[in-house]
Amino acid sequence: MQIAKVRGTVVSTQKDPSLRGVKLLLLQLVDEEGQLLQEYEVAADNVGAGVDEWVLVSRGSAARHVEGSEQRPLDAAVIAIIDTVHVEDRVIYSKKDQYR
Repeated sequence: MQIAKVRGTVVSTQKDPSLRGVKLLLLQLVDEEGQLLQEYEVAADNVGAGVDEWVLVSRGSAARHVEGSEQRPLDAAVIAIIDTVHVEDRVIYSKKDQYR
C-alpha cells in the first residue's frame, strides 16, 4: 500500500464495460516525510475520496480484492481516506488541519 494525495479525476467515455460507473482518480504519491513525489497513478475510488484528500492505495491483485472489483481490470484502488499520519514523534498529515 502507498499514501497518495488526490489531485483530480479521470473521465473516460470509452472503456472496458466492467469499469462503467467506476470513479477514477488521479493520485500523486507521497513519501515518508509527507512530500509529494513526481509520480502519479490512476486508481479506482472505492471510498468517495475528494480532491486534496490523502488516501491509502492498494495495488496489484490486492486492488481486485475490494468487493465488486474482483472481475475488473484494476491495478490500483483507493481503499481508505486518511485522517492522520504520524512518523516517529510528529504528525506529517492531519485532515482536520488541512481545512483550517
